[in-house]
Amino acid sequence: MKSMPVREARKEIDGAVITVCPMKEEHVPAVSLLEQAAFSMPWSAQDFMDMVEREGALYLVALHEGRPIGVCGVIDACGDGDISNVAVAETWRGKGVGRMFVAALVEWGKEIGICNYTLEVRVSNKAAIRLYESLGFQSEGIRPGFYEKPREDALIMWKRQAEDGQITMSEI
Repeated sequence: MKSMPVREARKEIDGAVITVCPMKEEHVPAVSLLEQAAFSMPWSAQDFMDMVEREGALYLVALHEGRPIGVCGVIDACGDGDISNVAVAETWRGKGVGRMFVAALVEWGKEIGICNYTLEVRVSNKAAIRLYESLGFQSEGIRPGFYEKPREDALIMWKRQAEDGQITMSEI
């Protein structure tokens, strides 16, 4: 199993304390259920278990009272981070949980050597696009027919390292 620095971020959202930390094996069953509720073609529990153990991968969970309410992850590909599986439980959407853990993902990804970040998002997912744009991601293209169930194009977004070598986020 890979070793990750012990990190966590905490924030109060709607009177509840939300903790963001690296995903552990014990989180996988609940994360898998979140994924099934959020996506038409979800990853399996084994897929998430593979990410817990994979070098160059950083998967985070957002926890409320110790239970996962969100997940997101990034895989390092030669300094470029491919962000995937950004999902928040429906009752927590629109409250800042996604912002909190995507910001932590970008900040903490530096520790595994990631300089630039990319992700795909359904072109119809306006809320997610607004979130990513507010975090400094920019649209750089379309992947036609990328998604299935239903078939839809993906917007390709990037957040690139600044000229001075800094990757900055507004908040964690």
